[in-house]
This record gives sequence, C-alpha cells and structure tokens, in this order.
Amino acid sequence: MRVNLSTDIMYLGGVGPKKAELLRKELNIHTIGDLLRYYPYKYVDRSKIYKISEIVDDLPYIQLIGKLIRIDQTGVGPKKRLTAIFSDETGMVELVWFKGIKWVEKNIKLNSNYLVFGKATLFNGRFNIAHPEIEEYKPENDKTKSSFEAAYNTTEKLKNSYLNSKYIHRLQQTLAFQTQFDIEETLPAHLIDRYKLMTLPEALKQIHFPDNSTLLQKSQNRLKFEELFYVQLGLLKQRSLRLSKQNGHVFKVVGDMFNRFYREKLPFELTDAQKRVIKEIRRDMGNGKQMNRLLQGDVGSGKTLVSLMCMLIAMDNGYQSSIIAPTEILANQHYLTITKLLGDLPVKVGLLTGSTKKSERKVLHNDLLSGTTNILIGTHALLEDIVQFKNLGFVTIDEQQRFGVAQRAKLWDKNDNPPHVLVMTATPIPRTLAMTLYGDLDVSVIDQLPPGRKPIKTIHFTDAKRNLVFGLMREQIKQGRQIYVVYPLIKESEKMENLKDLQDGYESITRAFPQPEYVTVVVHGQMKPDDKEFSMNLFAKGKAHIMVATTVIEVGVNVPNATVMVIESAERFGLSQLHQLRGRVGRGADESHCVLMSSVKLTHESRKRLETMVATNDGFQIAEVDLQLRGPGDLEGTQQSGLPFELKIASLSKDSQLLQYVRQVAMEILDEDPQLVLSQNAILNLQLEKAEKQKVNFSQIS
Repeated sequence: MRVNLSTDIMYLGGVGPKKAELLRKELNIHTIGDLLRYYPYKYVDRSKIYKISEIVDDLPYIQLIGKLIRIDQTGVGPKKRLTAIFSDETGMVELVWFKGIKWVEKNIKLNSNYLVFGKATLFNGRFNIAHPEIEEYKPENDKTKSSFEAAYNTTEKLKNSYLNSKYIHRLQQTLAFQTQFDIEETLPAHLIDRYKLMTLPEALKQIHFPDNSTLLQKSQNRLKFEELFYVQLGLLKQRSLRLSKQNGHVFKVVGDMFNRFYREKLPFELTDAQKRVIKEIRRDMGNGKQMNRLLQGDVGSGKTLVSLMCMLIAMDNGYQSSIIAPTEILANQHYLTITKLLGDLPVKVGLLTGSTKKSERKVLHNDLLSGTTNILIGTHALLEDIVQFKNLGFVTIDEQQRFGVAQRAKLWDKNDNPPHVLVMTATPIPRTLAMTLYGDLDVSVIDQLPPGRKPIKTIHFTDAKRNLVFGLMREQIKQGRQIYVVYPLIKESEKMENLKDLQDGYESITRAFPQPEYVTVVVHGQMKPDDKEFSMNLFAKGKAHIMVATTVIEVGVNVPNATVMVIESAERFGLSQLHQLRGRVGRGADESHCVLMSSVKLTHESRKRLETMVATNDGFQIAEVDLQLRGPGDLEGTQQSGLPFELKIASLSKDSQLLQYVRQVAMEILDEDPQLVLSQNAILNLQLEKAEKQKVNFSQIS
C-alpha cells in the first residue's frame, strides 16, 4: 500500500510525540519522507562471523556467535561496570559495559545464544569488547538480514535519549515493512532507461538495506544523480526562461569615454585575462539579451577595473551604471578607487550608503533622475524604491556575501528593460560550487594578477615565536611600511578564552611599539562610523604604523604601503577568510608577509588550513581545499539547505564529475523542451515546483 510520505514522523511505530520532537530538532526529520531520505553515512559488513580464537589485535569490528556463561557487576557510582564472559567452542572473551548497565542487565540472560558485534581490544594480555552490540541469535533470521548494516549519524542529545544509530535503523525497518517501498517515482521513465538508473523504490531499499556492494553503489549513484540533476535543471530552466523573455539593452558602440580612459588613464597594461573577460562582457552586452554574468577573480586581480571599463561602454551608449557592495567600507573604497582612476574625465560618480545625509540624498536622487549622475556606487540602500534612474543599463554586484536572485530582480525594476548584471566575487569558487550556486549565470574568470605584484610570503608561528614576529614588524616599519594585526574577537569571551582578543592585543602591541615612536590605531565593527573612518584615514594616509582590527577590514581596505598582515588565532578563521585577509597586503610592488599565529594544539582540519595557506597563494586551489574540508554548507556563509535542492547524499567536492555529467543531461532536455511542456517531462516540472515550495531563501544582503 502506498503511504503518504508527508505524514508526521510521530505516527510511525516506535516514535510518538516526544521522540518526534527530538528528531525534528536534532536531525530535521519531520515526516516519514524525511526519514526515508535520511541516508546512512557508512555501512558495516556483517557478513563474516569470527571465532573467538581468530581474534587478533589489529582487527576492525568483529561479529561473534556464542553464549554468556557469567555476568558480574563491580564498583559503585561512576566506577560501576558490568562484565560478562562470552564463549564459543574456541574460547572466551570479556564483554564490558560502563553505561546503560540497567538496560543491559534487563535484556541479557545466561546460557542463551547471542550475536555480539564490537571492537576487540587487548588489555592486560586478554581481549575484551567494550559496549558491544548484543542481540539474541535466531538462525532463522539470518536470511532476512542484509550483510551490510547501515549506520546513521545522530547527535549527543539523541544518544543520551537512547536514540542512536541502531534506533534510526529500527525505524527504517519499521518504515520499510509499512511501505514495502511502494513509492512514487521522481524521474521520468525515459531518463531511467537511457542512463540505466535504478528505480527510486529499489534505490531507497538498497540504500538502507543493501543486498551487496554492487547494488549499494548503484543505489547511491541513482540518488546522487537525482539530487544533482534537479539542482542543475532548476537553475538552467531559470536561465533559459530569462534568455527567452528578457530583452537586454544593446550597447552598439565602444565610444569616446572608453577610448579616452584606455589611452589616458589606464594605470597599467591589462592582463590577457582582463582583456578576455572584457571581450566576453562586450559580446553579452551587444547580443540583445540581458546579461547575467559571474566574474571570479582572486584578490587584487583587477575586477573593479574591468567593471569600470564596462560602465564606460554603458555611458558611451547613453546609459547609467551602478555598483552595489555589501558593506559601507567596500562601497567607500570603490568610490575612492573609481574616482581616482577616472581623474579629470567628465564622468559624474555618486555615493549612496546608510550614512548618506538626507540633504545629500535629495540631490543624488534628482541627479539620477535627470541623468546627470553616470555611475552610482552604494550599499543595499540602492535597492530602495525611492532610488530611481533615468536610464539604468549596467549593474555590478560586488558580493562578499551572496546577493541572491531576489536582490538582482529589485535592480531589474529600476528600468523598463532590465539592466545587464555583472556579479563579482573576490572569493574564488570551485567550479562545482559555482555551477550549483550560480548555475543561472554565465561565468568569467580573471586568473592572472597585474604585472609587478609579488607573491605574498606566508609563515605560520605559535606564541613562542612572537619576538620574531615583532622583529619583522619593526624591520618593515623602519623601511617605511605599515602593518595590520587582525583578531577574531573584540574582547575576551568566556566561551572562547583560548582565543586572542583585540583589546588585550592592542595593549600588548602598544607596549611593544610605544608612542610617540610608533602610532597604532584600532578599527572594529562596534566603533562609531566617524571614529572608524578617522582611524582608517590615518592609516591610509601613512600617519599610523599599525592597524589593530577585527575582520571588518577583510574587504574594502586598500593601502599599497601595508606589507605585513598578522592574523591572531588564525586557526579560528576559515580558509576563504584567511585568504581574503592576506589579500589586504601585497597590493604594492614591495614584498609582503602574512603571519599566521596559532596555539600549539591544533585539530587536523585547522592544521590543514594553515598548511594550505603557507603552501599556496592560488585562491582557486585554496577554494578547492576549503570545499573538501568544510563542504559546501559553510562556504561563503551559505547553508546547504539553501541550495535549489538540499543535498543529502551527493557531495560537491567528491561528485564533481557526476555534477558536470548531469548538467549536460539537463541541458539536452531543455534544448529539446525549454519549458518542460512535453508529457514525458511532466514529472520534472512537478518536482521543480515541489522544490520551490520547500526552498529556504537564504540570499540576503548583509
């Protein structure tokens, strides 16, 4: 009988209201369907039965069949433990329990046959198995058991309530018995046949109760294919719809303003990568379709210059442009950079942020409507309905955090025909993640740095080497250079007492670098805007030697004279953030240094991050390592549930080849049936509609 997969999990046998609430909170399992799609994270081969005489020290988990011949309880309170002697025809082994003793005592008895599973450890010359799984052995049940037993992730809170992997496995068994996997298919028959995929009912049966390793692999492949396929189909359909409906402004000419800037103001020869990207954008802007392009480029690769040159093409064609940035610091930096690059060219640039005064806003709004302002730079304040342009034709979104489709749509409403959109990111994104987060955009990459830039030398030190760091700082200041020192916290936190904080760090720095010989300024997010701006200007003008800051300086600070970046408690930061912070130095022609300070004790993951930073300056290589270490859920502050389809079994880092394969499959379907109107594709539209209703909108400006 086909069951309703949307039925509340509390109605499944063995659950009830209290356990259902825990499953909802801890594992996000709300319905029977959620449980069915809660996949195992590993499998234990239960096909082999060992003899006790076969136990050796280096065996993994083992399975034994025998009898309990003695049960003893020793100790009191926290030292209480239960021991049992377990025997087969070849010998004896000790079983030990330190927790859940009452439950074990109640459920085991002498001289009954048991199946025992666990890890054997040699202790005082004898083997014992601590906290083994134990169940009564009935030979007639052997034929119904899978030799591969699924193991499920749980949490400490669930385990404390005895809702462990075994419990999840029993729930899956109950569900399998009730449903008999009579489940509606989610892929059309022509796809299943063409790509020789397992059907959904069979795949779900084999993923939870695999008959053998071959069928397990086929089930995993089918479920991964489905997840990644729908991610790509949704994004590509959205892109196809935009291209079919949205007419774009046609920029026919590359005119006087672009050419004057190119001849008179260009600060350095464009790299081949910049030239290639400008050609790609020009082609988009001239084909009559609205452009939506993602521009990836490492820190300092010259993305802003590319954006400016494209905005000058828009101006040559009678259109206005805007740049939207996620923070005031970055918006101000763009304004300063662009006005400096333009020099005395007759281009009017405006700046609109949350700090813009009311009187200035009124003038700005009038200048936009009259067309006097050619380029407007700002934060999310640009999205307000009151901000109207005479003829907006080109928009650059510089996104440290991800601006979503909804925000891009607000910008489209600023003109009858939507403007061309260029989304820039300074955090290189692995190809697989870009295809998933930004699959509705075309992608350009600037993979070269401007001439004259030297690689930043990165060093990892612990506190014991702090005097060496201070020596490097003094040497650089003596040569007329400046220093950043970045902390993860503003002040000490009880929860994070092992981390360095800015307040304590500032006192330490000023003791080591006393005034008036050295000038140190502080910048953090809780400062008043005027105070923050004063400190940053002091540093930018070279009047301060050291800036002690939090990650507020991660983007938007451009001081070519700064040559040392010291990052305290570097193990606290993600790879992407470390790379962004390192990018604040190395912006001039002088050799620059990034010093990663950490505690001596590091987790494996933290050590890998720091080793990666020391080994390479390549942002794309760093992004790939970041994806492998952290998974897509944490990159760029996004949650995996915010993807067009939640990935429960597929991995963007491990299944990159499959992702590219299914993208091609989705493209072929949409080439033949762009709106999925053919009857054979009806199921595809249905699944996309379901996903749209469930999707969490995490695309917001911050």
